[in-house]
Amino acid sequence: MIDILGELERTHQPVDRHLRDWGRAHRFAGSKDRAAIAERIYAIQRRRAWLAWRMESDAPRALVIGSLLDEGDIEALFSGGGYGPSALTDAERAAIAAVPSGEPPPHVRGEYPQFLEGELQRAFGDALMDEMMAFQSRAPADLRVNTLKTSRDDLLDALSSESYDAQPTPFSPVGIRLSEGEAKLGRSGLFLSGAFEFQDEAAQIAALLCDAEPGMRVLDFAAGAGGKSLALAAIMRNEGEIVACDVRTDALTELERRAMRAGATIIETFPLPHFLGGEGQGEGVSNVERAAATPSPRPSPPLRGGEGASSFDIVLLDAPCSGTGTWRRQPELRWRLTPERVTELLATQDALLNQAAASVKPGGRLVYATCSILLSENEDRVAAFLETHPDFAITPVADIWRGLTGSEQPMTQGHFFHTSPFSTGTDGFFTSVLQKRPG
Repeated sequence: MIDILGELERTHQPVDRHLRDWGRAHRFAGSKDRAAIAERIYAIQRRRAWLAWRMESDAPRALVIGSLLDEGDIEALFSGGGYGPSALTDAERAAIAAVPSGEPPPHVRGEYPQFLEGELQRAFGDALMDEMMAFQSRAPADLRVNTLKTSRDDLLDALSSESYDAQPTPFSPVGIRLSEGEAKLGRSGLFLSGAFEFQDEAAQIAALLCDAEPGMRVLDFAAGAGGKSLALAAIMRNEGEIVACDVRTDALTELERRAMRAGATIIETFPLPHFLGGEGQGEGVSNVERAAATPSPRPSPPLRGGEGASSFDIVLLDAPCSGTGTWRRQPELRWRLTPERVTELLATQDALLNQAAASVKPGGRLVYATCSILLSENEDRVAAFLETHPDFAITPVADIWRGLTGSEQPMTQGHFFHTSPFSTGTDGFFTSVLQKRPG
């Protein structure tokens, strides 16, 4: 376990994938042992700031010791015998004995990087600690019903018949929330048939706010593995065209597999640099994003009808971001974030917004979204974009939601879509809709 924590500090691989690979390489560990190790690793990531404060060290060994303080005789667990960890040092014994006095500082209680305190205070104000405490809980498993293949009522009935505790999501009309059983369901016949995709309710609503209609041309400008492209294909009832771009060709390959399973026939994939007409990895893509790209680009299929790049009704930019809104699912992300990385991301977001805007036809919409809770990645980027693009204007998301559902949107701040675990019970998410002036 100590070794795994050390390895996680030297990689950008998500915890779940790293644990999967570790399990494959250590077959001698039984399924119960692997499950217990995973549970402990995630618990440490969720309480890392407190454990480091308690032990006066953020070294992997100190974090593990801190996580075991309430679970029996530490001396016996760290005896140095057999394959177990070496015996406690005098310094470790002193740290165990020296129980801190006083209240932990806010960033320790809230389990967030201290350098983000000003940004988080700006985003949440007096609700900061409530919001940060909500991020320490586990996220539920949300499903998006694939309406190309089934209805929500039918899928709920099918899940119930297989003894899943599943309920409609509060806001998304195509969402289902599970209380447990996500891993098992991911191997089920229902999943393999394309009846649903795993997608947080906030991301489902972001796709709905694009207000796509059958027959439209839509560009998913940073599609990744295509969760929103698939949602849009269902919204559009497989009528029209969706062009999905990304610098990572492996992600686009995964999207093609998912689209086949979902029966989404209107999605075409393009490596982003080739869509833009370049030979390299594309301007505005940071070194980190370049490193994630597959070196050998794939050939690009022609756009249907021979139309140019700047003729899309909707351009969705779900931009690379800090991932702060997904801390419940990936608690390790909070400890990997640095001021330098945030600065790099802001520059990437500005550059991608500029590029995406060029593909919006007159009268079309640019939808900017992030899974971030930081205003610097959200409202600030929209404001900076509008300063240099006076031909775009904000369309209030509440108006779009009202037109779609006839009800008020409970997730708006100003003209934008905002969510968080504390306020809405979803991941943290942001969406803005920018309309381009006709003609």
